[in-house]
Amino acid sequence: MKRWGPQAMPWLAAMVVSGSAVAAEERFDGVVTRITDGDTVWVRPDAIEGHGRRKPVKLRLVGLDAPERCQPHGSDAGAALAARVQDRRVTVRRRATDMHGRALGTLWLGDQDVGAWLVAEGHAWSARYGNDPGPYAGQERRARAAGRGLFAVPDPELPRDFRRRHGPCD
Repeated sequence: MKRWGPQAMPWLAAMVVSGSAVAAEERFDGVVTRITDGDTVWVRPDAIEGHGRRKPVKLRLVGLDAPERCQPHGSDAGAALAARVQDRRVTVRRRATDMHGRALGTLWLGDQDVGAWLVAEGHAWSARYGNDPGPYAGQERRARAAGRGLFAVPDPELPRDFRRRHGPCD
């Protein structure tokens, strides 16, 4: 079995969480039916001929970390994501499934990576992996410099630190 070191692609960390990584990227189109929080949505895939409607898929956006719902700016992050994609046709690029059964991947609204947009607007951080600043580091740097969204305060608390101090939201 191949061992992956720190030079592995940043999203690999998310894939190995459950050991059920998707071998190749799976793509599907659908409609966003629900927003759970600032980095999780439900997408109902398009009907497949002869199979009718498919069950909505819970998708955790990779490459970013949005504030927890009960954390400052958490409800704003979820509302921004909802305003952007709720009831809209999107493309999902699924990379893996996590231990909670959520699909892990990116969400595209036309040719726009919704994760990149969330970070650029100051609704999430670029997910850090060790010394790697994550895939949306440039967007985060510009959002911080402009004081957008959660970066309007000098030192917003990372969700992982918030969870460590307060536990999960109810």
